[in-house]
Amino acid sequence: MNKIIIVDNDDNSRDTVARILREAEYEVISVSGSAEALDLVRETSFDMAILDLHIDAMDGIHLMEQIHTCRPGIPILILTGHGSIESAVEAMKKGALGYITKPFIPRELLLQVERGLEKQDLIEEVVRLKTLVKERYGFDNIVGNSDKMQKVMEQVSMAANIDSVVCIEGESGTGKELIARTLHVASRVRNGPFVALNCAAISETLLESELFGHVKGAFTGALKSEEGMFRRAEGGSLFLDEISELVPSVQPKLLRVLEEKSVRPVGGGQSVEVDVRIITASNKKLRDEVEKGNFREDLFYRIHVIPIFLPPLRERKESIPFLARQFLADHAQKMNKKARRLAPGVMHKLLDYDWPGNVRELKNTVEYAVAMSTGDVITENLLLQTECQNEDAFPTLKEARSQCECSYISRVITRTAGNVSKAAKLAGRYRADLYKLLHKHDIDPNDYRQVKTTNLDEKTFIPSNE
Repeated sequence: MNKIIIVDNDDNSRDTVARILREAEYEVISVSGSAEALDLVRETSFDMAILDLHIDAMDGIHLMEQIHTCRPGIPILILTGHGSIESAVEAMKKGALGYITKPFIPRELLLQVERGLEKQDLIEEVVRLKTLVKERYGFDNIVGNSDKMQKVMEQVSMAANIDSVVCIEGESGTGKELIARTLHVASRVRNGPFVALNCAAISETLLESELFGHVKGAFTGALKSEEGMFRRAEGGSLFLDEISELVPSVQPKLLRVLEEKSVRPVGGGQSVEVDVRIITASNKKLRDEVEKGNFREDLFYRIHVIPIFLPPLRERKESIPFLARQFLADHAQKMNKKARRLAPGVMHKLLDYDWPGNVRELKNTVEYAVAMSTGDVITENLLLQTECQNEDAFPTLKEARSQCECSYISRVITRTAGNVSKAAKLAGRYRADLYKLLHKHDIDPNDYRQVKTTNLDEKTFIPSNE
């Protein structure tokens, strides 16, 4: 049963909200003062808080900030009158889940509460998935801190315990197999095997046998019977990578297995039922392959039940600083190198490049730089000469603004050698605002405190009012 705290100094309003929630079988604790509320939040684990915008000496927004300090991530709804909607919107900008105007309709209140709790459950599941991947594989950092990848992880969390076939589409190097493994470790078959097959890496003559198995003597060289990938994945997951490269002769046979949930080995033999979670992946758009006549339409609809698209790294460049620093730390530890940070110029160069090889290319580039390093700083001359050259790329306006902002913040924090207070003054922003921008672009001031400042004119760093 979900536990909710209500904070409102209006007895009638507080009692009404509490009654509605209790009738909906929520566990409710209601208080009238902010001090009492904070004590309870510190001592008790709540799933949600509902706060009136005007409580006592401490308003609802301030109380919300205090609650989030000791209980980060707890969903909070704001109760407000019609005349204070502007303030409620401001509360949402500062972390509130939503607001409800008084007098409210019970159904509306319950709907907001239900959605808030569902969203929180999803967030917690995503955190659990990331932890699973980190513990099991050690490189969950392919996800980074991108909103787009956060949405991908939300899709994964919802699809994990559904037996429907998942199709992961994305360019090479975006992490399709990692997402497939994440689906596996979060599913009901997590204790079973994870078997992976690259459909493009096996010859046409052997692919059918590799998938479905064969009996002894089925073809020249078949000296003994073999189970095949489906049988080996029994009770677990079968990951069919590069499914778009599946040869036409095998496509109808795979379709039959998916529909009948049984396999018959090459050369005859009796069909055997299989219980396998199927996950597929492709670096091509399967729908386009269907239109070209390269992929069966009926098989497409059978495997494209739950599509998950992995965006290329060029569409989530906000992940680059996070990923680059993590790869740096990982490789430095493995190679026993001194390298601990990236020079500011390196980060600018990484952000300007479009990464056609995606996360895999970024990882390899950082690995090379660490391998060639002799000191504690990765400098520009350590990047591969063929990398980070982007003559023809033209970003969208949103991407250009984000890149410009990241570059600007990096330059300011470089100019002040990591002093955030001086950087905020130089940029004409509040210190708290600058911290938000540093967090947004994953810029750590500590990385810049060893960097020598230059004698640049401070006017260079004064932002425009546009």
